[in-house]
Amino acid sequence: LQRHFALSSTLLKSVKWREGGITCNGHPVTVSARCRAGDRLTVDVSDPPCHNPNLHPVDFPLSILWEDEDLLILNKPAGITVHCAALTREPVTVAGAVAHYLHSDQYHGVNRLDRGTTGAMVVAKTGYIHARCMALLHSGDFYREYRGICLGTPTPAAGSIDLPIGREPDSLLRRRVDPAGLAAHTDYEPLWQGPDRALLRLTPGTGRTHQLRLHLSAIGHPLLGDTVYGHKKPELGQSSQCLHAKELRFVHPRTGEPVTVSCGLPDYFTALLEKLRAGA
Repeated sequence: LQRHFALSSTLLKSVKWREGGITCNGHPVTVSARCRAGDRLTVDVSDPPCHNPNLHPVDFPLSILWEDEDLLILNKPAGITVHCAALTREPVTVAGAVAHYLHSDQYHGVNRLDRGTTGAMVVAKTGYIHARCMALLHSGDFYREYRGICLGTPTPAAGSIDLPIGREPDSLLRRRVDPAGLAAHTDYEPLWQGPDRALLRLTPGTGRTHQLRLHLSAIGHPLLGDTVYGHKKPELGQSSQCLHAKELRFVHPRTGEPVTVSCGLPDYFTALLEKLRAGA
């Protein structure tokens, strides 16, 4: 079970006491059972009931890009958080909308997007699949590509940013570049450049909180609309920060098959680009 199905020791402890949790050829067995060639071994890796007081299901329409029995890939809109913010109760969260859609009392997000970030994000339907996804997240088997509009034009035009990230003291939200923080790597490449704005392809090599926003701000080119690490004033009428998760490519944690999902830019992002190009 651990070698072929990649069950964690914690999940295995749960499964072996579950009624019908492990069967061989349709008959319940214990973990000491010996299997032979041709036997059919099954294991119930569904989530056990768990009351989460911080998860509030809400009937909110989801834009689903891709789905199978293990995973749900969403196009997250701007303006909503994945979880309830610290010390506040959000009327709508991604977790709450997913819990309502799946009729579940648990939420297993794989890649998390900020309130103002849009685009493709992966949700696992069980803790088992979530654990296997997280093992892929910071490897070459899980590729994420973003689009961002930044202030100014980076020099060099294409390159990498390697700056460690840590928490900002006395803040629940902000992060900062910190020599004692966690290593963080971002690749960037311009797709369009105006006199004082640029559309970038952003590829994170790590998944630190606020990584792309903080890295671009640290080199002097914050994302437009980023009121935490950039300028407070919205530009040309945009309604959110200009950061969009454009594409995901990963190896399916159960089947081993490649999965590629692309997500179009939101309307406000496209409209801003048109205005910038027209004024270039």
